[in-house]
Amino acid sequence: MSRRSCSSGAAGFTLIETLVALAIIAIVLGTIGSVISVTVRGTRSIDQRLALSGTAETLLADLPARGLLKPGRLNGRLAGSRWRVDITPMNVAGGNPATDRFVPLAVNLRLQGADGSAMQVTTVKLVPRSTQ
Repeated sequence: MSRRSCSSGAAGFTLIETLVALAIIAIVLGTIGSVISVTVRGTRSIDQRLALSGTAETLLADLPARGLLKPGRLNGRLAGSRWRVDITPMNVAGGNPATDRFVPLAVNLRLQGADGSAMQVTTVKLVPRSTQ
């Protein structure tokens, strides 16, 4: 078998070389596209979490003052999110309810965004014992 050379002396790529180069470019572009997609989903998730965190911070800051905080349930809507706060007394090991100056109350905030994302925050508030 003999190989023919171009009569004009110009060299070029064969069809196979061109197809291999296009396949490599397609694989690289596909990989870059999936990396961008994962990054966008991660950024969206962080944005949703930050929005819920800001709403939770606002709700916890707007709770009644320590002296006015009573056990029970509060709920409502804020910034497109549904929320519920459950306030319950806590039993503390080693504590004496008759003589302790403060009553610990568990404050459990459940928050659900309009997009379905959810967050739960639990904290403890010390409320002065009533003198009644």
